[in-house]
Order: sequence, then C-alpha cells, then structure tokens
Amino acid sequence: MGEHTKKRNAKVSKKLILTCATKLFSKKGYSMTSLEELANMCDLNKAMIFYYYKSKRGLYEAVIVEVLDEIYDMIIKENDSHKTPSQELESFIKSYASFAFSHPYLPALLLKELSDSGSQIPQTMFTHMKRLYMLFIDIMDRGVKKGCFSDVIPMVIYFMIVGTLNLMVTTKPIRAIVQKVDDIDTCSACDIDSISQYIFKKIEKMLKD
Repeated sequence: MGEHTKKRNAKVSKKLILTCATKLFSKKGYSMTSLEELANMCDLNKAMIFYYYKSKRGLYEAVIVEVLDEIYDMIIKENDSHKTPSQELESFIKSYASFAFSHPYLPALLLKELSDSGSQIPQTMFTHMKRLYMLFIDIMDRGVKKGCFSDVIPMVIYFMIVGTLNLMVTTKPIRAIVQKVDDIDTCSACDIDSISQYIFKKIEKMLKD
C-alpha cells in the first residue's frame, strides 16, 4: 500500500470515528458511551481509536472541538450573506441553537465544564470556545459603531443567549415531566425555531432601547 493511500485511509478513519463518536456522545453522554460499541459502529479495531485519540477523554474533546468549529464555520458562512449586525446576531443565535438542539450533549458538557469555574477545561477546548466568543464580540462592536446597538456588555449578552439555549436543551426532559404532571407551561413543546426567534427579538429590542 502506497504512502498516499495510507494517509488517505487514516484521514477517512479519523473522520469516521469522530462522526460515530458524535452520535454516541450526543445520544448516551460521556459516561455511558463505550469504546467497544464505538469500534463496532465504525467497524474498526478499538486499538485504532486509541492510536488516533489516545483516550476516551481525548476523543471526547476532539468531538466537542469539531462541533464548535462547525458552529463557527456555519455562522461565518451565513453572515457572509447578511448586511447588518442585527442580521448577523440573528444568524448567530439561530446557528448556535440549531447545533445545540442537534447535539444535545454539547450544552451539557459545556455547563459541566464551566461549573468548576472553568478550571478543568482543556486548552484546546478553551481556545475554540474563545474563538466563538470573539466572533460574537465582533458582531456587537460593529453594531455599536453603526448605531444598531447601544449599552452593550458583550459577555452578559453572550451568556444570556448561549446560557439560555444550553439550559433549554439540558432541561427539556424535566420540563416535559413538569408540564405533564403539574400542567405548568414549561415550553417543553416549543420548537428550536420559535425559541431562537424569541430570544433574538428580545435581545435585539433590549440592545436598541
């Protein structure tokens, strides 16, 4: 087998492992995901997973980093077609919401990692989280300069958006139970589009007042 073929096969195998791992982690979470099950799902030897990612934790970090990269790239791509900071803000919220709801274990991981003051967040994950936040700051700064937004504290606004979406995802099961048992409106049946649109409208109104 030629060197070019080996490199190509290695790239394909790593991508396959990440794709399958994302599905398993999103469905079962970190502790309940088995590398044996992952290996069977990929139709690869478990040793190959360790070869590429060293450990289960290393694989987990790689999955989260890839998802954060996907969110970042999607927002950048979407914003290329938008002309105003308000449109870019809406795109940021909708893109993050879409990923959070389609990768439900991502919000749980972020909340878990941040619950310890962020002291356990690996440098690679921190770097990619920071990159996403810097993109948000850029939207806010341009909005202020163009007169679209006022009285902006980026970190507070960012946490209002991302924190709300993360909690809406992680609390969905218990909200559904509460609504069913106690007949309290917990927005358990709210779809992702209506949630993200509601958040955008409220945030936009606040930034313009």
